[in-house]
Amino acid sequence: MFRRIENQYYLEEFNLPFEGKLRADNRWVKLAKMIPWDKIEARYANLFPSNRGQVAKPV
Repeated sequence: MFRRIENQYYLEEFNLPFEGKLRADNRWVKLAKMIPWDKIEARYANLFPSNRGQVAKPV
């Protein structure tokens, strides 16, 4: 079973210790924006078509 999460976190919102934040020009932030997360999540969800069992972890 798979449930889509509506409140997705973004890397820019990720808080570092001492109230630091990731910069928009950080290579990991840029890479995360290039990845088609919706398409990946849709393919992942197809692996869990049943409404039974433990809920799958979100991508």
